[in-house]
Amino acid sequence: MKKYLLLLVAFFLVASSMQAQVYSLVIKGGQVIDPKNGINEVMDVAVLDGKIASVAKNIDASNAKQVINAKGMIVAPGLIDIHGHVFAGTQLDRGLSDGNSALMPDGYTFRVGVTTIVDCGGAGWKSFPTFKKNVIDVAQTRVLSFLNIVGEGMRGGAYEQDPRDMDPKMAAYVAKQNKKDIVGFKVAHFENAEWTPEDNAVAAGKLANLPVIVDFGGDDTHAPLSIEELFFKHLRPGDIYTHTFTELQRRDPIVDLTTRQLKPFIKDAQARGIIFDVGFGGGSFAFNQALPAIKAGFFPNTISTDLHTGSMNGAMKDMLNVMSIFMTMGMDVPAIIQASTWSPAKVIKREELGNLSVGSGADIAIIGIRDGNFGFFDILGYKVEGKRKFECQATIRNGRVVYDLNGLTTPINLAKK
Repeated sequence: MKKYLLLLVAFFLVASSMQAQVYSLVIKGGQVIDPKNGINEVMDVAVLDGKIASVAKNIDASNAKQVINAKGMIVAPGLIDIHGHVFAGTQLDRGLSDGNSALMPDGYTFRVGVTTIVDCGGAGWKSFPTFKKNVIDVAQTRVLSFLNIVGEGMRGGAYEQDPRDMDPKMAAYVAKQNKKDIVGFKVAHFENAEWTPEDNAVAAGKLANLPVIVDFGGDDTHAPLSIEELFFKHLRPGDIYTHTFTELQRRDPIVDLTTRQLKPFIKDAQARGIIFDVGFGGGSFAFNQALPAIKAGFFPNTISTDLHTGSMNGAMKDMLNVMSIFMTMGMDVPAIIQASTWSPAKVIKREELGNLSVGSGADIAIIGIRDGNFGFFDILGYKVEGKRKFECQATIRNGRVVYDLNGLTTPINLAKK
C-alpha cells in the first residue's frame, strides 16, 4: 500500500510539472535576434512577473494571459537610444535644458520600440535635480542621463561657453550621488579652439568611472580642432564620439572632403576603443560621409537619433527611420539590432539591458520590415531610395504591452487597468 501511495504521489508531481506554465505574455513565432546570447532564429519568448521567463522553441501559450503572434517579425530587446533630448520644460530661455526644444519621452519612444533613452547633456550638475523630478521619475520610458560638463546644462548661447562652469569635481559628485540615473558626461557646442571641455569631462569620467560622449565642433570663424588628436590624445577607450557622419563646416569630418575617402586613422581609433555613435540629429548626418565610410568597411558602434523638436520632423524622424537608413546603406539587420540594443547597453555600462536573457527585465521590441518604395534624405538634400523599412508592431516595457500598432496582442479590458 505504501509503495502504491508513493507511486501515486510521483505521478501527480510529474503530471503537474507537465502542465502549461501560466505566463503573463507569450510572443510566438518571431525571429528572435538577441546579440548578447547569440540568438538569431525563430523562437518563442515568454514573460512572467515583468521578466523574461523563457526563450525556446514551441512554448505552450495555452494558459498565457496575453499572446502575440509575431510570425514574420523581429523580436528584439527593447531598443536603447543613447542620444536624445528629453529634458522638456516650459522655460523659454532654456533650450534643451528644461526648455521647449526637448520632448517628453513616452510619446516618441514606445511607438518605435525604444524602451530606454539617454538624455544627452540636457542637464548639468546644477539642473539635474529638476530633470530627475520632472522627467526621469515620471516617465514610463527608462530615462538615463549623460550629465553635461557645463553646470547649467544645454541652455545654449553664453551658458555653454563658460569654462568656469565646467567643474569636473561637482559633475562627478552629482553622478556618484545618482548612480541609478547618470551613465556618463557630455561635451557639446563649445566654440573656442581649446580642449578645456573635453579634458574636464574626461576628468569627471575618471573620478566617477563613467564614459564621456563628445559633440565635437566649434564655430565658423576658425578651423575645427583635429578629431585625430581628440581620439588619440584626449579621449579614453570607451569614450564616445557622436555625430560621426556629420559634414558641417565647424567639424572635422571622418571622410576627407577632397578625396572622399575614409581617413586612415578612423578605424585605428575604433580599434583603440573609441565608440562611434550616429547621433543623426537635425543636421549632423550626411550621406556624403556615411556612404564612403560604409564602403570602406566602417560601421558605427551605436545607432542613435539626437531626438528633439528640430530633428523629429526633418530627415531624422525617429529611431527606426535611422535604422532603416543603415539597412538601406548595406548594414545587415542583426548588426543594426546589435548597434541599437546590446552595444549601447555595454557602452553605458548597463549590461542588464539590451538582451533577452532569462531573468532580465522584459523590455521587448517587435519589429516588422515593410517592403515598398521609400526615400531617405539628409540635411544637405542628398536622397537615397530604399526598398525596406523597419516598423514597430508592438513594444513591451517591464513585461507590459505599452504600444501595439495593429492589435496583435490578445485583447484585454483596458478599462480595468
